Amino acid sequence: MTAGNADILFARKGAAGIITLNRPRALNAVTFEMVRALAAQLARWEHDPAVTRVIVTAAPGRAFCAGGDIRELYELGRAGRAAEALGYWRSEYALDAVIKRYRKPYVAIIDGIVMGGGAGISINGSHRVAGDGFEFAMPEVGLGFIPDVGATWFLSRMPGELGLYCALTGARLSPADAVASGIATHRVASKRLPDLIEGLCGTISVDALLGAFSEPQGQGPLTKLDATIDRLFAGTSVEAILAALDAEAGGNAAAADFARATARTIRAKSPLSLQIAFAQIRRGKSLDFAECLRTEFRIVSRLVHGHDLYEGIRSVIIDKDQTPRWQPPTLEAVGLAEVERHFAPLPDELVLP
Repeated sequence: MTAGNADILFARKGAAGIITLNRPRALNAVTFEMVRALAAQLARWEHDPAVTRVIVTAAPGRAFCAGGDIRELYELGRAGRAAEALGYWRSEYALDAVIKRYRKPYVAIIDGIVMGGGAGISINGSHRVAGDGFEFAMPEVGLGFIPDVGATWFLSRMPGELGLYCALTGARLSPADAVASGIATHRVASKRLPDLIEGLCGTISVDALLGAFSEPQGQGPLTKLDATIDRLFAGTSVEAILAALDAEAGGNAAAADFARATARTIRAKSPLSLQIAFAQIRRGKSLDFAECLRTEFRIVSRLVHGHDLYEGIRSVIIDKDQTPRWQPPTLEAVGLAEVERHFAPLPDELVLP
């Protein structure tokens, strides 16, 4: 049985419900229609006793899912239709909550780039399998946005300061880094993924099958820098972190090159987004998943009426000139009151299923 629309396909095979993201030319970016279709299908499968597990995959290509349809959201916002754009985020975050508490194993087979909204429909699932092509990042602060779709939860729960590092830099995680940090639960070679999917359609326990297919994983590039990242990102503000990086970059230590490149990367991001993301990840450690999503929606509800989100998308996605003109232009110009305003309760809060 196969259903869905051209952009997202649903099939039943044996005991499995199979989801295939099918927009490879658009890096499988998730549209409003895809979000709604996926939510409806998951509800049907959750109450279908013949389906004992759900598998989410992507059409062959270099991306599992590079995020939400940013261009669509940009056009809505620029047309003064921010309320419609917020409708997308309401639906997307509700879907993320459904995936997080899904009563059946939800297995994401990730063998390509996974970012933004793609992380929402995969990293929030119970099982995340990293193939050879796996590459995870949350690069939103470079777009004048913040890591969302539950990132307040999963980034803040990565070991040490790695989640904050990812939030402020948009750094990419390799398969080894993903398993070590908990972003992925298993590592399986790409050539074995078709056999894994075939096995998952049977009645063998999902955990037993993944245990049989998964392979040991050594240290990834970032895992090797754990101690350095923990030390340099322990500051009480973004400014303090940059000061620590600058001090490290001025020395002769092995970490000097890393510190210099990292400081340069952070300084290119939206100052407002950096300040909000810092507060977001620090606070996320004490919030439950639903509170994390509600916090993200509060922030997004303010950003859609601001400047940097549209300027970041213009610079990176539309014009591709890579020269965003941020407002405010510096970290120091972003006051504490402005940061706190983004976290304040809304008259119309996010309601989760």
